[in-house]
Amino acid sequence: MDKESAGISMIISKEGRGGRPNGGGPNGGRGGWGRPVLLMAALSACVSAPQQPYAAVQQRPQPSTATFPIKPVANPPKPFEALKVDQRETPPPGLVSVVRNLGQSFNGKVGIAVRRIGSDWTVAWNGNLLFPQQSVSKLWVSMTFLDAVDRGKIRLSDSTTITKKDLTLFHQPTAALVGNSGWTTTYSDLMRRAMTQSDNTANDALLRAVGGPDAVRGYLARRYIKDIRFGPGERLLQSTTAGLEWRQDYSIGRNFYAARARLPMAVRQKALDNYLASPPDGAAPSSIVQALAKLKQNDMLSPASSQLLMSIMSEAKTGPQRIKGGVPAGWHYLHKTGTGQELGARSTGFNDIGIMTAPDGTSYAVAVMIGSTTEPIPTRWQLMQAVAKAVAANHEAR
Repeated sequence: MDKESAGISMIISKEGRGGRPNGGGPNGGRGGWGRPVLLMAALSACVSAPQQPYAAVQQRPQPSTATFPIKPVANPPKPFEALKVDQRETPPPGLVSVVRNLGQSFNGKVGIAVRRIGSDWTVAWNGNLLFPQQSVSKLWVSMTFLDAVDRGKIRLSDSTTITKKDLTLFHQPTAALVGNSGWTTTYSDLMRRAMTQSDNTANDALLRAVGGPDAVRGYLARRYIKDIRFGPGERLLQSTTAGLEWRQDYSIGRNFYAARARLPMAVRQKALDNYLASPPDGAAPSSIVQALAKLKQNDMLSPASSQLLMSIMSEAKTGPQRIKGGVPAGWHYLHKTGTGQELGARSTGFNDIGIMTAPDGTSYAVAVMIGSTTEPIPTRWQLMQAVAKAVAANHEAR
């Protein structure tokens, strides 16, 4: 068991805002790689056996004599910046304590991560474990689409037609708009539906437009985001999790629910257990808050696309009683939720991730991911709201 899976962790690091791997970055366009200085301290406490702080120093790579042609790209990762020490570079002890207590006391598998944007510390409980994302993954689809916009590959104003063969399952308000001749709209409209209403069919249309799951995975890799998986798409993900093989007629009415209900309980249980053991859409909470911080700092997309996406996220209609329910008056919160399937008393993939901004402009990336639990919804809300309240309280106390 690694330290992270055992409990609370505090990570204090500084890297190039573009997220380049430690020890490398462009060197004035002359080819080769520079050797930026990396300062990293990690403080980790195992619940069963607290440990002393430790520091890890990465060996510097040897200079390379090779040169390579540099091809300009739209919105490249930003170069390494010199270390700037902030007086609030370390996480508040009160926040560390609250996150630990919330993680320990919750009845279920939960991951929590809080990252102060611009200060680069992260407080996490199970922050490096992979949790089912469910509709949180719609965020990466929209980012990938906007990255294609930034590169001139597609336009938000472009139109597309949704037909009945494009319908998915579960929450898809657009299905009511698709007649025998289909329904035509813009990608801009589809993105708003996907991000604010969590419309699965709208999201699937965006995913097709960018080239499918591999395009999303490639985008995350180019932005140096690790430990965020992207699954096979809504239809295959949900049918496999239920123990079914996808058929397009499952997208009509409640056909999927009926087919799932006819399965033997043992089949459904095994399928759900397999999904939770290694979720194909799994993501680490600490990686999610890193990506959110990079979005806020315009390191995932161009400034215009970053602002557009965050504006859309601020209009989200889902999960008003999750993290958002604990955000104090005067603060601003933008987010994306996710909700997985249920089997008996067990609920899976109950998530909320987003950015909290204080009245003074300080922002925190926050992720609360409940992989599996039998606790009722109000108890899950209470956990998420407690994280938001702790972030705000410890910000005011500094």
